[in-house]
Amino acid sequence: MKAKLVQIGNSRGVRLPKPLIEQAGLDNEVDISIRRGEIVIRPVGKPRSGWAVAARRLNDQHADSLLDNVTPTVFDNDWKW
Repeated sequence: MKAKLVQIGNSRGVRLPKPLIEQAGLDNEVDISIRRGEIVIRPVGKPRSGWAVAARRLNDQHADSLLDNVTPTVFDNDWKW
């Protein structure tokens, strides 16, 4: 699909057809980058998206344990439940 650059103030832009926007899953905010001389427009990911799946995967692999051994401190004796 060919498109023309349009003047937007001091910048230039491309109008994207609605079906193309919907097919790409774009919303009001996008991530724009350059890769090997091409302009890449991607939907902005939601913060922490995929964390739940990654945590389940770590649990399945038994890789979700603490990195350090638990070390008692003087504060442990002050707690009364």
